[in-house]
Amino acid sequence: MKTRYPALAATAAVLLLAGCASGSTGAAPVATASPGGPGAYPVSFDNCDTSLTLTAAPERIVTIKSTTTELLLTLGLGDRIVGSAFLDGPLPASLAEEGADLNVISDFVPGQEAVLALNPDFVYGGWESNFSADGVGERDALEALGIGSYVSPAACKGDAMPDPLTFDTVFGEIDEAGTLFGVPDAAATLVSDQEAALAALEPATGETTALWYSSGTDTPYVGAGIGAPQMIMDAAGLTNIFADVHDTWTSAGWESVVAANPSVIVLVDATWNTADSKIALLEGNPATAGLDAVVNHRYITVPFAAGEAGIRNVEAAGSIIDQLAALDAK
Repeated sequence: MKTRYPALAATAAVLLLAGCASGSTGAAPVATASPGGPGAYPVSFDNCDTSLTLTAAPERIVTIKSTTTELLLTLGLGDRIVGSAFLDGPLPASLAEEGADLNVISDFVPGQEAVLALNPDFVYGGWESNFSADGVGERDALEALGIGSYVSPAACKGDAMPDPLTFDTVFGEIDEAGTLFGVPDAAATLVSDQEAALAALEPATGETTALWYSSGTDTPYVGAGIGAPQMIMDAAGLTNIFADVHDTWTSAGWESVVAANPSVIVLVDATWNTADSKIALLEGNPATAGLDAVVNHRYITVPFAAGEAGIRNVEAAGSIIDQLAALDAK
């Protein structure tokens, strides 16, 4: 499989010669493979400042969060998923058949006992915080038990955090997962499809200011300037009113929202905090009821899982473009 991100080729070569991985730039992740060609094992990775080496493709995988589960299903690896947890909503229709037999072990982060009962050889988490003593276990503790682990690179913290997140990082995770799980060709095809879909988008023109409203009532939790919401809004041609906040998501005061008076509001639709409940709050709160977007019902909805870095981001940007066009046509 060819290197998709030429700027990282030199880094990959250095890591291969070193025989291990160290450090991270927040750019698209790079897998290093021993001589023998793409998909050969052993493979070594630097993932969220944690080094791991696999001598064979994982066969019994626990996935945490929708983004990881949906990626593996799309790569045709559903038969290797022995348990999933912390799903952020229903699977998209395109994956309903592949995910029909998912063994969902928890609606939240599962405990280590529940995970170990599945006899996994690998845990694929969507957030670093999934790996804790109160969660599935610390990554080094899992390694001591012979269980490998991997975190979506977009969710790395500290020096390894993408700054800002880009589609190269999202696509890079797909390629890395292909190498990690032994399906590089499927990953390459998926990336090619995603790149083509991204290139085909026609972002909105002009200045359309937007609030990405993720959750919260008294204090809204909103999309900030360097994470998935910003990346998606950029692709859709929206101007994020909190783009100058150097974070992925942030807590903001309603007074800041009122002062910015966005022309559209992107509502994250989650089972625990639906788009409809957000609309009711916005329209019932005297502070926000007068916002132009609220008065004119200029709402756009995005499923929660599509708003976190993953295979649904390009589709989410396209949906935003279509919904905005429908609003403008009224």
